[in-house]
Amino acid sequence: VQLQASGGGLVQAGDSLRLSCTDSRRTTSNNGMAWFRQAPGKEREFVAGIAWNGGGTGYADSVNGRFTISRDRAKSTLYLQMNDLKPEDTALYYCAAARKSFYSVQQSEYSYWGQGTLVTVSS
Repeated sequence: VQLQASGGGLVQAGDSLRLSCTDSRRTTSNNGMAWFRQAPGKEREFVAGIAWNGGGTGYADSVNGRFTISRDRAKSTLYLQMNDLKPEDTALYYCAAARKSFYSVQQSEYSYWGQGTLVTVSS
C-alpha cells in the first residue's frame, strides 16, 4: 500500500480546501480509511473516518459539521472536504488505511499512512 496525500495549502479563515489521498497500488478498497492531523507541538489526532464501502463515517467534535470525508473506491481515492476553516485547523494532515473494514479513532488500528499534507489557516 502506498498512500499519497495532497491538496494542502495556505488559506484564510473561512476558506475551503479539499484533501485527496490516493492509493497507488489500489489495495485498500476493503479497508476503513481515516484522516488524522498533527498540529505543531501537539499529538496526532483523529479527524474523520469512513468504512470500506462509505456506509459509515465519523468525525471529531472539532470538525463535525465543517468537514466531510468521502471515498471513491473505483479511483482508490479518499477525500476530505474542509469548509469554514479556522486557524486551529492548521496541521499536517495524514491519511491512513485501517487493518479492518471499519475505521477507528485509535492510531494503532492503522497499518498504512500517507506522508502528510500541510494545511495552514491564517486569521
